[in-house]
Amino acid sequence: MNKKNKTILASAARTATATASGIDTGDAPAAYFVLDVTVDGAAASITWKVDYLDETSGKYVNLLTGAAVADVGTTVYKISPALTAVANSVAAEHLPPTLKVTVTHADTDSITYSVGMILL
Repeated sequence: MNKKNKTILASAARTATATASGIDTGDAPAAYFVLDVTVDGAAASITWKVDYLDETSGKYVNLLTGAAVADVGTTVYKISPALTAVANSVAAEHLPPTLKVTVTHADTDSITYSVGMILL
């Protein structure tokens, strides 16, 4: 099994929504996404989601949205047709070829995090 790690959003303190679009997944059928919050001094809250590109319309369509994260820690989200769907953490789907990851901030409090992707 060939694995490939990608940095989607490098670790940084952020106070506003961050988006990475046009993420190429190649022909990988599945992926794990790792949201790693390392500093949350003001009890900021963020919500992670991944959308896929519908090439016909040119629009991004939601694939998986996580629950709000409001503390330091590591959360893993999975997209794979081999898994059973779990609300807010696992999508039992094939990995589309082009993705967009958005981390939405509930307010302007600073929170430090990174998002990585492991193609399986």
